[in-house]
Amino acid sequence: MRRFLLFLSLPCLLSLAACKEDTYVYPDVLTEFVCLQTNEQGNAARLITDGGQTLTLDARNRHDSLACDSVYRTVSMYLPTGEGTAKLYQCRLVTSPFPKPADKFVKGIHTDPIDIQSIWRSGDYLNMILLAKVKIWPHFYHFIDEGISRSSNDHRTLQLRLYHHQNADEPAFTERVYLSVPLWAYRDSLSAGDSVRFFLNTFEEGETYREFVY
Repeated sequence: MRRFLLFLSLPCLLSLAACKEDTYVYPDVLTEFVCLQTNEQGNAARLITDGGQTLTLDARNRHDSLACDSVYRTVSMYLPTGEGTAKLYQCRLVTSPFPKPADKFVKGIHTDPIDIQSIWRSGDYLNMILLAKVKIWPHFYHFIDEGISRSSNDHRTLQLRLYHHQNADEPAFTERVYLSVPLWAYRDSLSAGDSVRFFLNTFEEGETYREFVY
């Protein structure tokens, strides 16, 4: 059975074909949020784009040992090389947990401020690049499911909130944070045309939200 490994408390960079010189120039590659699928040996075998395309990876790129027969959410730099194939240069694992209700956060809710670089809907995911103020300590991220409201015309709105625990870290410099909400978990609860409203606490806007069509 294929497993989805979507929650990593700290994103890490996997150099699957790392360049050996600072002067190396990548060819005309794509850099996108995609899913990376491993084979029975735990090697990166396929990329699945948010548009539903599956690309088999060049065998020479299968260097890193990941969990076997699993799917990871990533930001990947890759080059399509032919009919249904691609060469993977780099991928960064993305924090992508299933949202959970507030009462499941047994140690309490943290909504420490963060800023928005971009948030967008792509395929079955809500992707975001956020800007955290960091120094030494790791920050922790999750998504809070605040339920689904229903209007008089039966339009449903899923309300989600960013969990961000800055772990007593000091705001020394800015770090990009890559997150992705697996909206496919709500296929039985939402229909096309419903809405997803994502709340977060920001430095620039205070508490704010972005809304997307499901």
